[in-house]
Amino acid sequence: MRILVTGGAGFLGSHLVDRLLTDGHEVVCLDNFFTGRKSNVMRHATNPNFELVRHDVTDPFKFEVDRIYNLACPASPVHYQHNPIKTIKTNVLGILHCLGMARRTGARVFQASTSEVYGDPEIHPQPETYRGNVNPIGVRSCYDEGKRCAETLCFDYHRQNGIDIRVVRIFNTYGPRMLPDDGRVVSNFIVQALRGEDLTIYGEGTQTRSFCYVDDLIEGFVRFMECEEDKAGDLPLTGPLNLGNPGEFTMLELAELVIKKTGGKSKITHLPLPPDDPTQRKPDISRARSMLDWEPKVPLSDGLDSTIDYFRTILK
Repeated sequence: MRILVTGGAGFLGSHLVDRLLTDGHEVVCLDNFFTGRKSNVMRHATNPNFELVRHDVTDPFKFEVDRIYNLACPASPVHYQHNPIKTIKTNVLGILHCLGMARRTGARVFQASTSEVYGDPEIHPQPETYRGNVNPIGVRSCYDEGKRCAETLCFDYHRQNGIDIRVVRIFNTYGPRMLPDDGRVVSNFIVQALRGEDLTIYGEGTQTRSFCYVDDLIEGFVRFMECEEDKAGDLPLTGPLNLGNPGEFTMLELAELVIKKTGGKSKITHLPLPPDDPTQRKPDISRARSMLDWEPKVPLSDGLDSTIDYFRTILK
């Protein structure tokens, strides 16, 4: 197939591009390189099945493709809060352009949504039926509400125009090609530890997250995009579908594990909790297990080893 990946030079996008090319597809990688990096995909520069296009999804685009994976949007608070208006435009206009193109070409659209649609959840773990507890006017709402609006557009295009959609809610994911300055907890801890700095924890460190290794997530992406029939026969093929690792860790546990694995002598310091920071986050992946026979395989310890090795090479 011929496949468009918006945000294809980013952390997740570049791993998806690798997988799709390995599977024998033609791939158009679209990115404006705000958080994506050419170096993430240039290994494919001589591959005749690969095309790299510099473009911002807030501007219209047209391609003849069979599949559209919409991953375009900065996903870390540091980057999406840098220009919140641009962030919400990227979420809303980006999916509008993807859905409009799908209406013309008949392509299937994959929307990379987020666990942030659940906000600071009052239900734990979070099933797809939970409608969330989101602050619509907070500093994170440009991302949270932008993604929620993108989901709305997907389902309205599906109901009104019959667009074939797949909506995935991504929980915390980590691995090689994360940016060292993206402000996410895994990269923050690893970079601080490798530099011999103290690890910064916001609040008491009792807040929890669930960490999925990137290879596991990409496997879930591809299985869901190409799923034609739910194995259980009773779940909507459209989604939304949680993809993430249900293993739950506190920030203190993660920090201590990173210090141990890097062999450093860093200590842990505490700073005030930022606004609207969720106190707990853990996916209910029973739908993904039932529909796709999918669940994460890579333990946090093994995934951290690969991620730490990657950061050692880029921080030299």
